[in-house]
Amino acid sequence: MEIKACLFDLDGVVVDTARYHYLAWKKIADDLGFSFSEHDNERLKGVSRMESLDILLEIGKIKVDLKTKEELAATKNSLYVSYIQKMTPDEILPGVIRFLDELHNSGILIALGSASKNAMSILDKINISQKFDAVIEGNKVSKAKPDPEVFLKGAIELGVDPHDCLVFEDAQAGIDAARNGGMHIIGIGQPENLTNAEFVIPGFETLNMNQLRSWYL
Repeated sequence: MEIKACLFDLDGVVVDTARYHYLAWKKIADDLGFSFSEHDNERLKGVSRMESLDILLEIGKIKVDLKTKEELAATKNSLYVSYIQKMTPDEILPGVIRFLDELHNSGILIALGSASKNAMSILDKINISQKFDAVIEGNKVSKAKPDPEVFLKGAIELGVDPHDCLVFEDAQAGIDAARNGGMHIIGIGQPENLTNAEFVIPGFETLNMNQLRSWYL
């Protein structure tokens, strides 16, 4: 087989915006009077904003009406946006730039596939948007992961068959989305948190084209 394109999630894969999501959700939980841990936050990774809020409220055993939920979701997003405005290229995760350059030099197409509606703003802040041949973000999709829409649209924009695409994801919902789209998948993080990935790596520090070719020949 041959990998013709690589698709990357953004949060926790290219840059650690996951911690800003956590801080924003934690502030919401604090204001509502309950604790929200980093362990709890694992359930929110790769999940849409409203679904994340539902999980948060479930953890806090709190029920609110739709209007209040919309207000809480808007508050969370405002907090998150205020945090990411201060981001710099120093926050790109180790090994990412080198690996993207290796892919590019090997003729492999590169896309971003993120549910975040702030993805383009983040890419601009960290000065990395030029590294991607296509960017599919929250404003271009209507279905949240584990629906494969975000990755399938990436494959379409790149002009590559989904079966020739490799996805990098740090969230179970994203891994399931890649699987549902018929794509290959490498998990970023700890194996116990990520099931059904073909391989799991802690990050990009040691990943290179030789390693990739040894796995996907």
